[in-house]
Amino acid sequence: MDKLAVLSGNAHPELAKNICKYLKVKLSDAVLDRFSEGEIRVKIDENVRGKDVFVVQPTCPPPNENLMELLIMIDALKRASANRITAVIPYFGYARQDRKDQPRVPITAKLVANLLTTAGANRVLTMDLHAGQIQGFFDIPVDHLFAIGVFIDYFSKPKANNLVVVSPDVGGIKMARAYAKRLSASLAIIDKRRVSPEKAEVMHILGEVENKDAIITDDLIATGSSLIEAVQTLEKAKAKSIVAAITHGVLSGPALERIGKCKGLEKLLITDSIPLDDHKKHPKIEVLSVANLLGEAIKRIHNEESVSSLFD
Repeated sequence: MDKLAVLSGNAHPELAKNICKYLKVKLSDAVLDRFSEGEIRVKIDENVRGKDVFVVQPTCPPPNENLMELLIMIDALKRASANRITAVIPYFGYARQDRKDQPRVPITAKLVANLLTTAGANRVLTMDLHAGQIQGFFDIPVDHLFAIGVFIDYFSKPKANNLVVVSPDVGGIKMARAYAKRLSASLAIIDKRRVSPEKAEVMHILGEVENKDAIITDDLIATGSSLIEAVQTLEKAKAKSIVAAITHGVLSGPALERIGKCKGLEKLLITDSIPLDDHKKHPKIEVLSVANLLGEAIKRIHNEESVSSLFD
Protein backbone atom coordinates (compact mmCIF):
# COMPACT_ATOMS: atom_id res chain seq x y z
CA MET A 1 0.00 0.00 0.00
CA ASP A 2 3.06 2.29 -0.04
CA LYS A 3 2.17 3.26 -3.63
CA LEU A 4 -1.38 4.26 -2.64
CA ALA A 5 -2.25 7.89 -1.87
CA VAL A 6 -5.64 9.33 -0.88
CA LEU A 7 -6.31 13.05 -1.09
CA SER A 8 -9.38 15.10 -0.24
CA GLY A 9 -10.78 18.38 -1.42
CA ASN A 10 -12.83 20.69 0.79
CA ALA A 11 -16.17 19.09 -0.17
CA HIS A 12 -16.13 16.21 2.35
CA PRO A 13 -12.84 15.73 4.25
CA GLU A 14 -14.59 13.71 6.98
CA LEU A 15 -15.54 10.99 4.48
CA ALA A 16 -11.96 10.90 3.13
CA LYS A 17 -10.62 10.47 6.70
CA ASN A 18 -13.01 7.57 7.32
CA ILE A 19 -11.97 5.94 4.04
CA CYS A 20 -8.31 6.26 5.07
CA LYS A 21 -9.16 4.77 8.45
CA TYR A 22 -10.61 1.73 6.70
CA LEU A 23 -7.60 1.46 4.40
CA LYS A 24 -5.16 2.06 7.29
CA VAL A 25 -3.31 4.75 5.36
CA LYS A 26 -2.63 8.41 6.11
CA LEU A 27 -4.59 11.09 4.29
CA SER A 28 -2.06 12.82 2.03
CA ASP A 29 -1.31 16.48 2.65
CA ALA A 30 -2.47 19.15 0.24
CA VAL A 31 -3.12 22.87 0.43
CA LEU A 32 -6.54 23.97 -0.84
CA ASP A 33 -7.38 27.61 -0.29
CA ARG A 34 -8.24 30.76 -2.21
CA PHE A 35 -6.29 33.68 -3.58
CA SER A 36 -7.56 37.13 -2.55
CA GLU A 37 -9.80 37.42 -5.63
CA GLY A 38 -11.35 33.98 -5.03
CA GLU A 39 -9.33 31.79 -7.42
CA ILE A 40 -8.70 28.27 -6.12
CA ARG A 41 -5.12 27.53 -5.07
CA VAL A 42 -3.90 23.92 -4.86
CA LYS A 43 -0.52 22.54 -3.81
CA ILE A 44 0.19 18.85 -3.19
CA ASP A 45 2.43 18.81 -0.11
CA GLU A 46 4.05 15.41 -0.60
CA ASN A 47 5.68 13.34 -3.30
CA VAL A 48 3.14 11.46 -5.45
CA ARG A 49 5.44 10.52 -8.34
CA GLY A 50 4.56 7.04 -9.58
CA LYS A 51 1.75 6.60 -7.05
CA ASP A 52 -1.81 5.36 -7.45
CA VAL A 53 -3.74 8.44 -6.29
CA PHE A 54 -7.42 8.63 -5.30
CA VAL A 55 -9.02 12.08 -4.96
CA VAL A 56 -12.15 12.04 -2.78
CA GLN A 57 -14.44 14.91 -3.77
CA PRO A 58 -18.23 14.70 -4.15
CA THR A 59 -19.48 17.50 -6.40
CA CYS A 60 -22.22 18.41 -3.92
CA PRO A 61 -23.37 21.96 -3.11
CA PRO A 62 -21.72 24.30 -3.90
CA PRO A 63 -21.28 22.14 -7.05
CA ASN A 64 -19.27 24.61 -9.13
CA GLU A 65 -16.71 25.26 -6.37
CA ASN A 66 -16.28 21.56 -5.60
CA LEU A 67 -16.06 20.54 -9.25
CA MET A 68 -13.44 23.20 -9.98
CA GLU A 69 -11.42 22.13 -6.94
CA LEU A 70 -11.49 18.53 -8.18
CA LEU A 71 -10.36 19.50 -11.69
CA ILE A 72 -7.48 21.62 -10.38
CA MET A 73 -6.36 18.88 -7.97
CA ILE A 74 -6.34 16.33 -10.81
CA ASP A 75 -4.27 18.69 -12.96
CA ALA A 76 -1.81 19.25 -10.09
CA LEU A 77 -1.43 15.48 -9.60
CA LYS A 78 -0.95 14.88 -13.32
CA ARG A 79 1.82 17.49 -13.42
CA ALA A 80 3.34 15.90 -10.28
CA SER A 81 3.76 12.64 -12.28
CA ALA A 82 1.22 10.51 -10.42
CA ASN A 83 1.04 7.09 -12.07
CA ARG A 84 -2.78 6.85 -12.03
CA ILE A 85 -5.40 9.34 -10.86
CA THR A 86 -8.85 8.13 -9.82
CA ALA A 87 -11.55 10.70 -9.14
CA VAL A 88 -13.66 9.35 -6.27
CA ILE A 89 -16.99 11.17 -6.68
CA PRO A 90 -19.51 9.61 -4.26
CA TYR A 91 -22.13 12.12 -5.44
CA PHE A 92 -21.85 13.07 -9.11
CA GLY A 93 -23.32 16.56 -9.55
CA TYR A 94 -25.05 17.65 -12.78
CA ALA A 95 -26.21 14.04 -13.23
CA ARG A 96 -29.83 15.14 -13.71
CA GLN A 97 -28.82 16.98 -16.88
CA ASP A 98 -28.13 13.74 -18.76
CA ARG A 99 -30.21 14.28 -21.91
CA LYS A 100 -31.94 16.88 -24.06
CA ASP A 101 -35.47 16.77 -22.69
CA GLN A 102 -36.27 20.24 -24.11
CA PRO A 103 -35.04 22.27 -27.09
CA ARG A 104 -31.85 24.31 -26.64
CA VAL A 105 -30.67 22.77 -23.36
CA PRO A 106 -27.20 21.31 -22.63
CA ILE A 107 -26.19 17.78 -21.67
CA THR A 108 -24.13 18.99 -18.74
CA ALA A 109 -23.33 15.52 -17.37
CA LYS A 110 -21.42 14.81 -20.60
CA LEU A 111 -19.60 18.14 -20.32
CA VAL A 112 -18.49 17.30 -16.76
CA ALA A 113 -17.28 13.87 -17.96
CA ASN A 114 -15.21 15.58 -20.67
CA LEU A 115 -13.75 18.07 -18.16
CA LEU A 116 -12.64 15.30 -15.80
CA THR A 117 -10.96 13.39 -18.64
CA THR A 118 -9.27 16.52 -19.99
CA ALA A 119 -8.01 17.45 -16.52
CA GLY A 120 -6.15 14.13 -16.39
CA ALA A 121 -8.34 11.62 -14.51
CA ASN A 122 -7.55 8.03 -15.52
CA ARG A 123 -10.54 6.50 -13.76
CA VAL A 124 -13.75 7.47 -11.96
CA LEU A 125 -15.28 5.82 -8.89
CA THR A 126 -18.83 6.94 -8.17
CA MET A 127 -22.01 5.72 -6.52
CA ASP A 128 -25.71 5.54 -7.40
CA LEU A 129 -25.67 7.74 -10.49
CA HIS A 130 -28.98 9.45 -11.22
CA ALA A 131 -28.87 7.85 -14.68
CA GLY A 132 -26.80 4.72 -15.34
CA GLN A 133 -26.03 5.74 -18.92
CA ILE A 134 -23.76 8.52 -17.61
CA GLN A 135 -21.05 5.85 -17.42
CA GLY A 136 -21.08 5.88 -21.22
CA PHE A 137 -20.31 9.62 -21.27
CA PHE A 138 -16.76 8.84 -20.12
CA ASP A 139 -13.91 7.67 -22.34
CA ILE A 140 -12.14 6.33 -19.23
CA PRO A 141 -13.15 3.40 -16.97
CA VAL A 142 -15.98 4.09 -14.50
CA ASP A 143 -16.63 1.95 -11.41
CA HIS A 144 -20.26 2.46 -10.41
CA LEU A 145 -21.05 1.39 -6.85
CA PHE A 146 -24.47 0.99 -5.23
CA ALA A 147 -25.39 1.89 -1.66
CA ILE A 148 -28.04 -0.84 -1.50
CA GLY A 149 -25.83 -3.08 0.67
CA VAL A 150 -25.53 -0.39 3.34
CA PHE A 151 -29.31 0.08 3.48
CA ILE A 152 -30.04 -3.66 3.38
CA ASP A 153 -27.75 -4.18 6.41
CA TYR A 154 -29.79 -1.55 8.25
CA PHE A 155 -33.20 -3.05 7.38
CA SER A 156 -32.05 -6.63 8.00
CA LYS A 157 -31.23 -6.05 11.68
CA PRO A 158 -34.83 -5.92 12.93
CA LYS A 159 -36.41 -8.68 10.89
CA ALA A 160 -39.59 -7.16 9.51
CA ASN A 161 -42.48 -8.90 7.84
CA ASN A 162 -45.06 -7.45 5.48
CA LEU A 163 -42.58 -5.08 3.79
CA VAL A 164 -43.24 -3.31 0.51
CA VAL A 165 -40.54 -1.44 -1.40
CA VAL A 166 -41.92 1.59 -3.22
CA SER A 167 -40.42 3.27 -6.27
CA PRO A 168 -41.43 6.97 -6.30
CA ASP A 169 -41.49 6.97 -10.11
CA VAL A 170 -41.17 4.65 -13.10
CA GLY A 171 -37.46 5.49 -13.49
CA GLY A 172 -36.63 3.99 -10.08
CA ILE A 173 -38.19 0.57 -10.70
CA LYS A 174 -34.84 -1.17 -11.20
CA MET A 175 -33.48 0.10 -7.88
CA ALA A 176 -36.70 -0.71 -6.01
CA ARG A 177 -36.80 -4.22 -7.50
CA ALA A 178 -33.24 -4.85 -6.27
CA TYR A 179 -34.25 -3.83 -2.73
CA ALA A 180 -37.42 -5.92 -2.87
CA LYS A 181 -35.47 -8.99 -3.97
CA ARG A 182 -32.85 -8.62 -1.24
CA LEU A 183 -35.46 -7.98 1.48
CA SER A 184 -37.93 -10.61 0.19
CA ALA A 185 -40.51 -7.83 0.03
CA SER A 186 -43.27 -6.96 -2.43
CA LEU A 187 -42.92 -4.10 -4.92
CA ALA A 188 -45.06 -1.03 -5.60
CA ILE A 189 -44.65 1.86 -8.03
CA ILE A 190 -46.04 5.38 -7.82
CA ASP A 191 -47.01 6.52 -11.28
CA LYS A 192 -46.58 10.30 -11.43
CA ARG A 193 -46.58 13.03 -14.00
CA ARG A 194 -44.01 15.81 -13.61
CA VAL A 195 -45.47 19.27 -14.26
CA SER A 196 -42.19 21.19 -13.76
CA PRO A 197 -38.53 20.41 -12.83
CA GLU A 198 -39.39 21.05 -9.15
CA LYS A 199 -42.98 19.75 -8.96
CA ALA A 200 -44.59 16.41 -9.72
CA GLU A 201 -48.26 15.48 -9.80
CA VAL A 202 -48.92 12.03 -8.33
CA MET A 203 -51.33 9.86 -10.28
CA HIS A 204 -51.83 6.43 -8.67
CA ILE A 205 -50.09 3.41 -7.08
CA LEU A 206 -49.32 0.19 -8.91
CA GLY A 207 -49.16 -2.55 -6.28
CA GLU A 208 -50.59 -3.30 -2.82
CA VAL A 209 -49.46 -1.15 0.13
CA GLU A 210 -52.40 -1.27 2.55
CA ASN A 211 -51.37 -2.27 6.11
CA LYS A 212 -47.77 -2.78 4.97
CA ASP A 213 -44.47 -1.24 6.12
CA ALA A 214 -43.37 0.84 3.13
CA ILE A 215 -39.77 1.64 2.20
CA ILE A 216 -39.40 4.38 -0.42
CA THR A 217 -36.12 4.07 -2.34
CA ASP A 218 -34.45 6.70 -4.54
CA ASP A 219 -31.01 7.93 -5.58
CA LEU A 220 -31.30 11.52 -4.31
CA ILE A 221 -33.49 13.96 -2.46
CA ALA A 222 -33.20 17.65 -3.37
CA THR A 223 -36.20 19.82 -2.43
CA GLY A 224 -38.14 16.79 -1.21
CA SER A 225 -41.29 17.44 -3.24
CA SER A 226 -41.33 13.98 -4.86
CA LEU A 227 -40.75 12.24 -1.53
CA ILE A 228 -43.48 14.14 0.31
CA GLU A 229 -45.98 13.50 -2.50
CA ALA A 230 -45.08 9.80 -2.40
CA VAL A 231 -45.57 9.71 1.38
CA GLN A 232 -48.96 11.45 1.11
CA THR A 233 -50.05 9.00 -1.59
CA LEU A 234 -49.01 6.03 0.56
CA GLU A 235 -50.85 7.51 3.56
CA LYS A 236 -54.05 7.75 1.50
CA ALA A 237 -53.54 4.12 0.47
CA LYS A 238 -53.38 3.21 4.21
CA ALA A 239 -49.74 2.10 4.44
CA LYS A 240 -48.92 1.02 8.01
CA SER A 241 -45.57 2.87 8.25
CA ILE A 242 -43.35 4.79 5.84
CA VAL A 243 -39.54 5.03 5.79
CA ALA A 244 -37.39 6.49 2.99
CA ALA A 245 -33.94 5.16 2.00
CA ILE A 246 -32.28 7.71 -0.31
CA THR A 247 -28.59 7.60 -1.18
CA HIS A 248 -27.70 11.26 -1.73
CA GLY A 249 -29.12 13.82 0.72
CA VAL A 250 -28.80 17.08 -1.20
CA LEU A 251 -31.61 18.58 0.95
CA SER A 252 -31.83 21.93 -0.82
CA GLY A 253 -34.43 24.70 -0.60
CA PRO A 254 -37.46 23.84 1.56
CA ALA A 255 -36.50 20.14 2.00
CA LEU A 256 -35.98 20.23 5.78
CA GLU A 257 -39.18 22.19 6.37
CA ARG A 258 -41.15 19.72 4.26
CA ILE A 259 -39.64 16.71 6.06
CA GLY A 260 -40.44 18.25 9.44
CA LYS A 261 -44.07 18.92 8.51
CA CYS A 262 -44.62 15.49 6.93
CA LYS A 263 -46.14 13.46 9.78
CA GLY A 264 -46.46 10.30 7.69
CA LEU A 265 -42.69 9.98 7.17
CA GLU A 266 -41.20 8.19 10.17
CA LYS A 267 -37.55 8.28 9.10
CA LEU A 268 -35.34 9.43 6.25
CA LEU A 269 -32.18 7.36 5.79
CA ILE A 270 -29.38 8.92 3.73
CA THR A 271 -25.69 8.14 3.29
CA ASP A 272 -22.67 10.33 3.98
CA SER A 273 -21.91 10.66 0.24
CA ILE A 274 -22.76 14.32 0.90
CA PRO A 275 -21.84 15.96 4.23
CA LEU A 276 -24.84 16.72 6.45
CA ASP A 277 -24.22 20.21 7.81
CA ASP A 278 -25.26 20.98 11.39
CA HIS A 279 -28.07 23.27 10.25
CA LYS A 280 -29.52 20.40 8.15
CA LYS A 281 -29.63 17.84 10.95
CA HIS A 282 -33.12 16.72 11.92
CA PRO A 283 -34.51 14.05 14.31
CA LYS A 284 -36.09 12.22 11.36
CA ILE A 285 -32.83 12.05 9.39
CA GLU A 286 -30.33 9.24 10.02
CA VAL A 287 -27.00 9.01 8.18
CA LEU A 288 -25.41 5.68 7.20
CA SER A 289 -21.74 5.63 6.23
CA VAL A 290 -20.46 4.44 2.85
CA ALA A 291 -16.80 4.96 3.83
CA ASN A 292 -16.12 1.23 4.17
CA LEU A 293 -17.77 0.50 0.80
CA LEU A 294 -15.69 3.17 -0.95
CA GLY A 295 -12.57 2.09 0.95
CA GLU A 296 -12.99 -1.54 -0.12
CA ALA A 297 -13.51 -0.45 -3.74
CA ILE A 298 -10.36 1.71 -3.61
CA LYS A 299 -8.37 -1.21 -2.17
CA ARG A 300 -9.58 -3.56 -4.91
CA ILE A 301 -8.89 -1.05 -7.70
CA HIS A 302 -5.39 -0.48 -6.31
CA ASN A 303 -4.73 -4.23 -6.08
CA GLU A 304 -6.23 -4.85 -9.56
CA GLU A 305 -8.99 -7.02 -8.06
CA SER A 306 -12.64 -7.38 -9.03
CA VAL A 307 -14.96 -4.56 -7.91
CA SER A 308 -18.09 -6.24 -9.26
CA SER A 309 -17.96 -8.82 -6.46
CA LEU A 310 -18.98 -5.99 -4.10
CA PHE A 311 -22.45 -6.18 -5.66
CA ASP A 312 -23.02 -9.81 -4.62
